[in-house]
Amino acid sequence: MPLPLQSHNPQKMVDSPGQIRRLEKKNVKPTAIRLLVVDAIASAHRAVSLSDLEVILDTVDKSSIFRTLELFVKHHVVHAIDDGSGSVKYEICEGEEECTLDDMHIHFYCTVCHRTFCFKTIHIPSVEIPEGFSVESANYMLKGVCKDCAAKPHCI
Repeated sequence: MPLPLQSHNPQKMVDSPGQIRRLEKKNVKPTAIRLLVVDAIASAHRAVSLSDLEVILDTVDKSSIFRTLELFVKHHVVHAIDDGSGSVKYEICEGEEECTLDDMHIHFYCTVCHRTFCFKTIHIPSVEIPEGFSVESANYMLKGVCKDCAAKPHCI
């Protein structure tokens, strides 16, 4: 089972001015719900799913979170990660306008705790593709047991 997530305190935004700037640079109007969602994703320090965000933002309805995530993906505020768990995960894009090469890093899915980790310092290897094709995104997913689960004697 995933580790429990804590509810987000809307009164205590981690970096409201920073999140407002992030949204405005991506041409997204910084509404209260959008600020809550972007702050929750940034504060999680890992890729999060819609279900995770529902737990974190327990006062915000699922459809509002979903619509916000769709808008964020469209405007490159976040990128979506398919980790094979059946639940898309979301992570903040670091680029000013688009998701950048730095956002195209390796992800690791723990088969024990079901968390998805971002290995931001390990980039996706360059791959030669045939002429006439252009890459728009890449998803490089490793699966196994994370270091926290591996440290528990009963997990392996």
